[in-house]
Amino acid sequence: MSRILYITAALIAFVGINGCSNESGPTQQGGQQGMPAPSVSVITLIKQPVVHEMVLPGRVSPSRQSQVRPQVDGVITERLFEEGAHVEKGQQLYQIDEARYLAQLNSAKADLKSAQANLKTLEAKARRYDDLVSKNAVSKQEFDDVIAQKEQAQAAISVAEAAVDVAKVNMGYTKVYAPISGRISRSYVTEGTLVTTNQSQQLATITQLDPVYIDMQESGTSILTLRQTMRSQGSMDVELTVDEATGKRYAQTGSVKFSEVTVDESTGSVTLRAEMPNPEGILLPGLFVKGHVITGREQALLVPQRATTRQPDGSLSVYVVSQHNEVEGRTLEIGKIYRDQYVVLGGVNEGEKVIVTGYQKVKPGAKVNATQWQPTSRGSR
Repeated sequence: MSRILYITAALIAFVGINGCSNESGPTQQGGQQGMPAPSVSVITLIKQPVVHEMVLPGRVSPSRQSQVRPQVDGVITERLFEEGAHVEKGQQLYQIDEARYLAQLNSAKADLKSAQANLKTLEAKARRYDDLVSKNAVSKQEFDDVIAQKEQAQAAISVAEAAVDVAKVNMGYTKVYAPISGRISRSYVTEGTLVTTNQSQQLATITQLDPVYIDMQESGTSILTLRQTMRSQGSMDVELTVDEATGKRYAQTGSVKFSEVTVDESTGSVTLRAEMPNPEGILLPGLFVKGHVITGREQALLVPQRATTRQPDGSLSVYVVSQHNEVEGRTLEIGKIYRDQYVVLGGVNEGEKVIVTGYQKVKPGAKVNATQWQPTSRGSR
């Protein structure tokens, strides 16, 4: 009986020792393999087209605008245009009652004919007196009087001719023409309205909508940089955002024409004017827009701002994944800021992979598992 108990105890001890040996095996094996490489998201650097721009608030102004006003007094007898339509330069817009001016013209013509007839009579008399003076039939004084009368008649003809010209001009002013081409406003007067040359109310307004001007405001300090760019480039393109809700750009591209040479003392800003094509008449005077002044274009390497770390000395650094999937630290030399990215001038090269997310979990020399970063992803920094 004791022998059976002894054999049983020995078997139990053997099984326990063997079980402990099996449990320790996997733990030791895992320790030899180490922790898995951390995952990071990277972006591969390539040169991209970069457009540098200065965004300024602007307002649309017409390139030409003319107020149609009467140049003679009279009653409007006819309106000859459709309100809101396009009119051409020289097109008749209104007719003013011409009866009075036609009478003045006829009277001036009659006076001219009378003066011309009087001159002919005096010229004939002067010729007769010239012969009579040579024969001593009339006195020299009488001859001089005839010559003086002839000269007065010539002056009267000049006055009469001027009166005819003025009457013709006034007669022409009874027809009111469009001084420029463009879109005409509503008519501020109707048929039967008495108009005068010195009235404050215009008859209508003509606005030229193609092209239009974009007047933008910029601070006096920033305008210095902008003027230097204008001087070096010669001209700068301008694009517009009309609807800020959608952010869609206007189809046409304009150009900067000039900037004011004085700074507004009340606002500290300078007006910058651009000319913008407007063939479809979408841009209306008074409309507020956002102007994008293109200050430069280039092909550059871009690094997302979220991939950088600010060092104590103020420099920016990033982590780069080498061909062997090892982490390397780099200090960047940056230029301008383009949207949410830095334009990189040095420190990294085209084709290298910069860690965008997950760089807090790694150190230089560490092995990583790199995947391509997607701009829409929300991975942690």
